[in-house]
Amino acid sequence: MKRVTKFLTVLLLSGIVASAQTLVTVNGKPITQEEVDQELMQATQGRFNQVPPDRQAVFRQQVLQQLIGKELIYDDAKKKGILNSADYKKEYKKLEERMKKELAIQVWQKKVLDGIKISQKELKDYYKKNIDEFKEKETVHARHILVKTEDEAKKIINELKGLKGDALKAKFIELAKKHSTGPSGPNGGDLGYFAKGQMVPAFNDKVFSMKKGTITTKPVKTQFGYHIIYLEDKKPSMTRSFDEVKAYIEQRLKMEKFKSVMKKKMDALQKKATIK
Repeated sequence: MKRVTKFLTVLLLSGIVASAQTLVTVNGKPITQEEVDQELMQATQGRFNQVPPDRQAVFRQQVLQQLIGKELIYDDAKKKGILNSADYKKEYKKLEERMKKELAIQVWQKKVLDGIKISQKELKDYYKKNIDEFKEKETVHARHILVKTEDEAKKIINELKGLKGDALKAKFIELAKKHSTGPSGPNGGDLGYFAKGQMVPAFNDKVFSMKKGTITTKPVKTQFGYHIIYLEDKKPSMTRSFDEVKAYIEQRLKMEKFKSVMKKKMDALQKKATIK
């Protein structure tokens, strides 16, 4: 029931229009792409885009099957007169009352939040006082091939010698998929971007000393085995500009003021209320 209430509240507040692409129809009822996307975002708490691409398709299919199942059960429930039963009407009434209250609270809070204004001076003052918060360390985008022995690593390096540019990258990815024992192997050894200190010392020291588009000419030994590293990209340390982080600062300051405003409003409401 709580999930249904939350869904209905979000639906009413967002004003979603069912003009989406229809994926399937169940007894004439369309199930849209938007419905699937919404379920996915709720299930992953808004982080669906962070799910690996190969898993996204699986999740989409699972959610679609769940929605199909719900429609089948709902259709059967209607045919069996569930919607006219006393139990259904009783539970629906409870849900309706909870939904009205929750929706009213959310709209009331949104009105309070929208009424909070942050001046340009406040934004700039926060930026200047907290400049370290917006400093980013040097980062690199690397790939690696992890094997058990030094001899294995040397053989792979020999296969890569003499290659440059796209040819080197393509061959590295091919060999990573074929030989790497690390979890990133199936993805061509891709480790994504990471900052100094995130990897074990030997790996960290080597990768941050490399030039973009090159590989290690000697195996790098760590407690995990022997690594061949390919440096795909390098980003220097930087400080984000005020314009880049302005929206973030504004939202943060608004939420801080919102807490203070809410406390005052709640204190005032409690003084007026009769609480026994």
